[in-house]
Amino acid sequence: MARTNGLKHRNKGPVKEEEEVDNGGIVANATGTQRTDYSRWRLQDESGCQTWHYLQSDEEIKEWPQSVADKYFLGMDTGLPNLHPAKKPLEAAQNALSFFSHLQLPPGNWACEYGGPMFLLPGLVITWYVTETPIPEPYKIEIKNYLYARQNPKDGGWGLHIEGESSVFGTAMNYTTMRLLGASAEDPRLVKARGLLHQMGGAVNGPHWTKFWLSVLGVCQWDIVNPVPPELWLLPDWVPISPWRWWIHMRQVFLPMSFVYSKRWSYPLTDLTRQLRDELFTQPYESIDFLAHRNSISPRDNYYPKTWLLNTLNWVLVNIWNPYLRTNSLVQRAENWVWWLIQAEDKNTNFSNLGPVNGPMNMLCCFIKEGPDSYSVREHRKTLQEFLWMKGEGMLMNGTNGVQSWDTSFLIQATVEAGFATDPKWKPMLTKALEFLDHQQIREECEDQHKCYRQQRKGAWAFSTKKQGYTVSDCTSEGLKAVMMLQEIPGYPELVSEERQKDAIDVLLTMQNASGGCASYEPQRGPEYMEYLNAAEVFGRIMVEYDYPECTTAVVTALSMFTKHFPEYRKDEIFAFKARAVNYIRKAQRSDGSWYGSWGICFTYAGMFALESLASVGESYENSERVRLACKFFLDRQMEDGGWGETYKSCESGEYCQHERSQVVQTAWVCIALLEADYPDPEPIKMALRMIMGRQKSNGEWKQEAIEGVFNKSCMISYPNYKFIFPIKALGMFAKRYGNIDLM
Repeated sequence: MARTNGLKHRNKGPVKEEEEVDNGGIVANATGTQRTDYSRWRLQDESGCQTWHYLQSDEEIKEWPQSVADKYFLGMDTGLPNLHPAKKPLEAAQNALSFFSHLQLPPGNWACEYGGPMFLLPGLVITWYVTETPIPEPYKIEIKNYLYARQNPKDGGWGLHIEGESSVFGTAMNYTTMRLLGASAEDPRLVKARGLLHQMGGAVNGPHWTKFWLSVLGVCQWDIVNPVPPELWLLPDWVPISPWRWWIHMRQVFLPMSFVYSKRWSYPLTDLTRQLRDELFTQPYESIDFLAHRNSISPRDNYYPKTWLLNTLNWVLVNIWNPYLRTNSLVQRAENWVWWLIQAEDKNTNFSNLGPVNGPMNMLCCFIKEGPDSYSVREHRKTLQEFLWMKGEGMLMNGTNGVQSWDTSFLIQATVEAGFATDPKWKPMLTKALEFLDHQQIREECEDQHKCYRQQRKGAWAFSTKKQGYTVSDCTSEGLKAVMMLQEIPGYPELVSEERQKDAIDVLLTMQNASGGCASYEPQRGPEYMEYLNAAEVFGRIMVEYDYPECTTAVVTALSMFTKHFPEYRKDEIFAFKARAVNYIRKAQRSDGSWYGSWGICFTYAGMFALESLASVGESYENSERVRLACKFFLDRQMEDGGWGETYKSCESGEYCQHERSQVVQTAWVCIALLEADYPDPEPIKMALRMIMGRQKSNGEWKQEAIEGVFNKSCMISYPNYKFIFPIKALGMFAKRYGNIDLM
């Protein structure tokens, strides 16, 4: 029996989520929606570990003034001056760098929102709720504000990411989050969301992760969750489907999930979770056959349908393995081994964990195993705050604990390309950035590296910080390139020694797949047919590592630069590695001249990297048919205003999808690609750069446009600093080749 709103015996009345609070600048509007005083927020950056703090007293405000970067991130007026209008490319690049330099943080890095996914906050808030972790009132208020701001204005739902269509995953999870944070079920915005959720069949039609988290909360019964057996971790390493062979994000999420699933741990029922049982389903809770809904899923969520093989395996686990063959001794052995691996992950990341999905899950496991006041739970409570980010819309959860090393490396490279590194004006900024990369290089291997299946990392750079501690092939490559670029310029200190640069090369030489391409965190360990066991439903290409043109290019160009400085070091291995890698780049090109990108949107992003790879081995428009074909692919898609624009639908569909409006970041990517290709006609590039320069604001910044990044084909993620970094690089490269001529 369907119900229109999922509520029973509630008084109707004016929406008022909170009483007005005269405390620490918190105010409420007429409907009760609260907002904090943004002038009280501060970003603290300690060696790259970033946390937001809300100051309560005037004394605190006086002692800790708000920085330009704080104001910018919060959408406030930065007070930065208007600059001389740019007519030449280097003038525009200089104006951009002038603005962006004010956003550099004290340790030397740049920071930004790394948001987009809409399934991260729910896991955190549910974990806070069930572990009875106090949530600061400013956090509660601003998380709700962010979710309100990102609610689909037409249907009231939320999607997998901020630009995606509403789904059961996004709507059920974010509705639950709002309620846990104190939002009223009778708020018209939640009524609208609930109505959409019911139209989609209710929370029983959510994907696997929805069912897992709602079972943890005690709103669903564990029978609805397809099996996540920890016994899989007992498989011998030689077995092709052994979890150590899975992609690192998949296995580090499955690890704590399997521990919780095995315990079938649920938070005791409360008045609020009892209400959620009424609100999230289309029929009375008592009448739901949860077991029958293991495979129920809305078409909007079913991006990667479960295969017949996975469905058969799940049936065997539910109907034969669990009731008849799963002995207590085997369960105990599996849980003990999984718990050891969870502890190893916590230890090797200093409780930062790989990302914002396994972080809350690991905290929950520690809470279950060691109790609410244990050291591990206390540490998780502290480090989880590193994933949170404040912006003008409210508080979100970043896709990692930041982009510190990644964006800092790219900014250094862009500045060098533009010829600014020799200008005394920028030397202090760049020296600080170099000092940051020096500090963030990983200097030791993991404890019990092989036992916990971790990739070699001594000499690597992570995506975010050394503390997080995961090797990434392109992050290591871009970090090394940035260091080498600066350290070869007279006047910059040599902070990263020859030995440490060689350590980075030693890591990179472990990252190649059999195809010649490079993966992200580690070389591919398992066969691609593992995707037949992909249980996530909302993501594709998630089970194992893959080849990526972007990662491969980063490694090739780092190796090329390194050999100019140290031509004898492992020269035969480097030569062979590069030959295989470039051959992979050539093979990965499609018949239309494009490359599919996996970490940025999409063909535009990958094409830029691929042409950089080919340029590094001497292939150009003049001598290479494949380069000419790649240039034609781009030029055929140039828009009337001179720019390029590609939507995230390209990532989902595997075909180029034109955006309705050109994009500054993607236009810069194509300019860089054409310049790397040595395309002979400057006119298309001039048109593109005029578009970029025309959108630059009087203070040197560019405003945020469409989302830039992607992972696992279906989920988009933001890289807001790209709108500074890549235009600076494109403008600088053009000026280097054609001169600093008038374009405007």
